[in-house]
Amino acid sequence: MFLNTLTPKFYVALTGTSSLISGLILIFEWWYFRKYGTSFIEQVSVSHLRPLLGGVDSSSPNNSNTSNGEADSSRQSVSECKVWRNPLNLFRGAEYNRYTWVTGREPLTYYDMNLSAQDHQTFFTCDSDHLRPADAIMQKAWRERNPQARISAAHEALELEDCATAYILLAEEEATTIVEAERLFKQALKAGEGCYRRSQQLQHHGTQYETQHRRDTNVLVYIKRRLAMCSRKLGRTREAVKMMRDLMKEFPLLSMFNIHENLLESLLELQNYADVQAVLAKYDDISLPKSATICYTAALLKARAVSDKFSPEAASRRGLSTAEMNAVEAIHRAVEFNPHVPKYLLEMKSLILPPEHILKRGDSEAIAYAFFHLQHWKRVEGALNLLHCTWEGTFRMIPYPLEKGHLFYPYPICTETADRELLPKAVFHEVSVYPKKELPFFILFTAGLCSFTAMLALLTHQFPELMGVFAKAFLSTLFAPLNFIMEKVESILPSSLWHQLTRI
Repeated sequence: MFLNTLTPKFYVALTGTSSLISGLILIFEWWYFRKYGTSFIEQVSVSHLRPLLGGVDSSSPNNSNTSNGEADSSRQSVSECKVWRNPLNLFRGAEYNRYTWVTGREPLTYYDMNLSAQDHQTFFTCDSDHLRPADAIMQKAWRERNPQARISAAHEALELEDCATAYILLAEEEATTIVEAERLFKQALKAGEGCYRRSQQLQHHGTQYETQHRRDTNVLVYIKRRLAMCSRKLGRTREAVKMMRDLMKEFPLLSMFNIHENLLESLLELQNYADVQAVLAKYDDISLPKSATICYTAALLKARAVSDKFSPEAASRRGLSTAEMNAVEAIHRAVEFNPHVPKYLLEMKSLILPPEHILKRGDSEAIAYAFFHLQHWKRVEGALNLLHCTWEGTFRMIPYPLEKGHLFYPYPICTETADRELLPKAVFHEVSVYPKKELPFFILFTAGLCSFTAMLALLTHQFPELMGVFAKAFLSTLFAPLNFIMEKVESILPSSLWHQLTRI
């Protein structure tokens, strides 16, 4: 009887009002999402309704008061997608080739090896190489694409004289074990020190001698650094730490090699966290370029102070303490710098051998960091659990759109393309993509509801009688199961009892 009394104007007014209300909700939700990066309805349900229902959101950290001062100071003048030499790159002969022999897969891309060839020509050659026959041969050897041709050229250079760069090439590519590589690097060190002393005495006698001295310095630093890495791989970690410290004191201006990242990894292996903190205090500076090693090591040290007793349930009840808040903020800072690392540390993605070059803030850097530092995170009790509970909350704190950044300069949009050139094809590794902030469900639901009701309002305005018939049919169909149940109840219950119930 109620439905029969409704006029088409009622349906027009109803759908129009519903469309207006849902449209206002949509506009408010969109404005709130653009400003705060989250849905207002979802935030209210998570913050107020879920605790009443007994749920815990372990992945949402408390709001923290962070400044944007570091963002302004840490902007880089370098190219967004500048490729860096991997400070912890493996040995081609003793490690990369061994992987190829076992699996039949090539761990390095042509682009990555081509960048290494360019690095070798930059560091190990100079304009005066034609004056020494062995260096002239090695200058051609670094340009060779065929590994066997490079190795043959190195042996040819050694037949003429003790050539440090020839020993380097053989240690990197021909040696099949780290022990053999270390032996060749020691021979290279002996030859390299002699060349360095001679060029040091002549460096001020002209431009030619200055470039030669610069080349000999690069060769000597490279050899000593690789010898330290050999000691680290052979278990002589304290010896490796001493060699790295001496190298950093002897050549403090050669920061392009990032030797401090090797030092941090070795100190973590020794569990010498006080020295790790001292190194971080020197290199985790606003004016210096950041890296995943610096950011995540700082987060690990702060997580170490609270991770063994951290519980997401307890933290949701009592709130985060000051130390826990500092640890969570450090994790957020690290994840914003490189969002790909947590999936490798939490073993949500499988690791592969790191490339010889990395892209900072990219998937290649995440692989290189996790490959060497996963064991250090596992050694700290509860650190991975704290990372698991808090890392996704970073994306709710970064302003939307994501290109704005929060604590760092905006995330480069070209990292995925560069990583596809550095990392092996998708045959056995899928390149990670920066997590895009998706629209919350309630915004999508409200948008759909607004569109649907607006369409109903338009149709009702154009065809009021027909839409009235459709509305009555829809409501009749909707209430049909209820009417069926009522009829069954009437047939089962006595008429007098049903009469009393209806009166009540």
